[in-house]
Amino acid sequence: MKQVTAIILGGGRGTRLYPLTKRRAKPAVPIGGKYRLIDIPVSNCINSGIQYMYILTQFNSASLNRHISQTYQFSRFSDGFCEILAAEQTDENPNWFQGTADAVRQYLWLFESSKTSSEYLILSGDHLYRMDYSLFVKHHRDTNADVTIAVLPVEAVRASDFGLLKVDATGRVTQFTEKPSGAALEDMRVDTTAMGLSAEESSRKPFIASMGIYVFKAEVMMRLLKDEPTRTDFGKEILPASLHDYNIQTYLFDDYWEDIGTIDAFYEANLALTAQPSPPFSFHVPGAPIFTRPRYLPPSKLLDCQISESLIAEGCIIKQSRIHHSVLGLRSRIETGTVIEDSLLMGADFYETHEDREESLSRGVPGVGIGENTIIQKAIIDKNARIGKHVQILNKERPEEADHADRGYYIRSGIVIVPKDSVIHDGTVI
Repeated sequence: MKQVTAIILGGGRGTRLYPLTKRRAKPAVPIGGKYRLIDIPVSNCINSGIQYMYILTQFNSASLNRHISQTYQFSRFSDGFCEILAAEQTDENPNWFQGTADAVRQYLWLFESSKTSSEYLILSGDHLYRMDYSLFVKHHRDTNADVTIAVLPVEAVRASDFGLLKVDATGRVTQFTEKPSGAALEDMRVDTTAMGLSAEESSRKPFIASMGIYVFKAEVMMRLLKDEPTRTDFGKEILPASLHDYNIQTYLFDDYWEDIGTIDAFYEANLALTAQPSPPFSFHVPGAPIFTRPRYLPPSKLLDCQISESLIAEGCIIKQSRIHHSVLGLRSRIETGTVIEDSLLMGADFYETHEDREESLSRGVPGVGIGENTIIQKAIIDKNARIGKHVQILNKERPEEADHADRGYYIRSGIVIVPKDSVIHDGTVI
């Protein structure tokens, strides 16, 4: 694995995750109460023995850059690194990143200077899954592939969201179509029993989807990016045009994987972490931990509470409240008589002093956290939100979509979102 360098793509504007991406890049969005999405691919790399990592960033990258620099510091006796490569304008290229392939292309001068990398592992910074990349790379080497694409079988209802593939008996890709629909989608239907699925599984998942995760031979990646400088995306342009000239293989990943691209996918992935007896993805896996920034917070304090099917991060203070099927992030403060159900609270970046809290209350501004006798159902409460007493966040009128930035909230797919630093005053009903 010392011959493998990982390139993690920091994502675009993240418009489908707005307002969670209003001030942060997609990979910097908190997940699971104490982690960020970028922790997933970086931890997978570390657990797989890959210690050379570049993270390409462009939009709203300040919090992501800060998290990476404060979290992933390798020993001075190791040559491992996790380095940010930000989009930049140069005399040779005045453009920002135009796509996944273009982002890598703009730093080819750096990758070419490395004499130790025989393969490049291309990853996304906003997926939730656990993978041993060493098995992925071994399969790539065993098949003598020029490029290997990680794939998974998917159902018809999800298929048009992915790049779909067809393969021959040797596993070589013969057709690659990006997000087909209609007749083009039906044309990509295959018998997935050839990939080891049972007849029942194959009937339920008759499509082979690209996960957007690739292993390239170093020289092949350089050649593909140099030969066609106008092709800016791996899935849409580079790979479909390379099928005849290169040995492009597939690697089947038949486990939990979620593309955190939309608000409802993000919401469902977080609440799925609370599933009993065993969630589809768990942070509690011996030997394959997910790493994040150490914060040295105290244990959470729970005072006469009823809590079921929930995750509570460290540093929380919860008083005489009922929490069900929810995820509470770092430093969450919940006052007496509050009910929280089917919700994600991201917590806070700091503790308010008693004096600061009293000063805010004297101005009619709630303290950071959730006030007394408040009810929150099916909501995402971003960091540092101030929600007052006797508030009801229920999506009472049941609209699927709404923008009320002036009132401190949005609704996406029926989920109420209170953005970072928002204020919801006493007695408000949403």
